[in-house]
Amino acid sequence: MPEPDIFYILGNKVRRELLSHLTCTECYFSFLSSKVTVSSTAVAKHLKIMEREGILKSYEREGPFIGPARKYYDIAISKTYVTTITPNIFWYRGLELSGRPVEKITIDLSGVPNEKDDLLAIVSSFLQMTAELEKVLLALQSIESMRDRLMKDVKRRYLEKVGDMTQLAILHYLLLTKKATVEELSDRLNLKEREVIAKAQELDRFIPLKIKEGVIEIDEERLKQKIGGDNNAGKD
Repeated sequence: MPEPDIFYILGNKVRRELLSHLTCTECYFSFLSSKVTVSSTAVAKHLKIMEREGILKSYEREGPFIGPARKYYDIAISKTYVTTITPNIFWYRGLELSGRPVEKITIDLSGVPNEKDDLLAIVSSFLQMTAELEKVLLALQSIESMRDRLMKDVKRRYLEKVGDMTQLAILHYLLLTKKATVEELSDRLNLKEREVIAKAQELDRFIPLKIKEGVIEIDEERLKQKIGGDNNAGKD
């Protein structure tokens, strides 16, 4: 399958919102429609475009109740996209997120002078910089592969332990953005602001949060304290 037109896909706000929900969990059509502020006809069109481009896959599955099978959507790719746009460079690449992460990569720019007058020397320096860039991309690929696996584990463990999809959606978003306003989460999750606050307070029982002046973020200090307490449990 050819490379999807990722700029076309991400250039639309509704498609970005749909992808955001689908990164939290696989979703059936009516659930996705309820999470965005456009008609179900428009949602169906956007889903069809992303499926055609190879971003999504769909399948039917019987629900827990009597009735027709529901059509589910899931993301079909695992990639990081990198792009540079300047007056001198337009370049992008998709990096497959798979394989064993590289644990240590050394970037060395000391041997590449910034200023050269000779054309051949300039070209040689550019090629050296490109070789160092490949190391950066390998590091990014490794980090994102690891983050992808960790996020998968977060979702699995949270659903096993708590089972609340709305809480998980808030946690998922906070892990990716570090902090968010109540208004932002309200728009993204299609919930009333008081419902967002209530769900965040429930989430705080499991993952420590800071909820203050309309901003919610993960409380890393309390998180470290809880981890230390768990690690020391049972010791003299």
